[in-house]
Amino acid sequence: MGLSPFHLAIPVDDLAAARHFYGEVLGLAEGRSSAHWVDFDFHGHQLVIHQHPKTPAQVHTHTNLVDGDAVPVPHFGIVLGWEQWEALAARLKSSGIRFAIEPHVRFRGQVGEQATMFLFDPCGNALEFKAFKDPDQLFAH
Repeated sequence: MGLSPFHLAIPVDDLAAARHFYGEVLGLAEGRSSAHWVDFDFHGHQLVIHQHPKTPAQVHTHTNLVDGDAVPVPHFGIVLGWEQWEALAARLKSSGIRFAIEPHVRFRGQVGEQATMFLFDPCGNALEFKAFKDPDQLFAH
């Protein structure tokens, strides 16, 4: 049996800007919506943006060091196939997106070697997109 889709609802203080970011910049298909929320198909998962004032985590970025990178906490994202990740990185670079952590490979030569990139949506939510050359190493240690 495959993975079950997750549902994630996040706060956005500017629904129009967030709708543009997730729909146009990231290229996610839009589902149902109202005047206060919008559903997106996040690579087979349900991501919902909800109109809401900024949270403290969206105003003040906290980080933890991971392989030398200051990783924003909290964050969410998706593990893509390697080619999907490369295509998304190229698309985002060409769109002029500002990365919190530029696309690169971390844990190079180690168990769990992965491509990663971090960015913020226009409302301060941190996202990570990653890929593994060897998908079997997703949970390896």
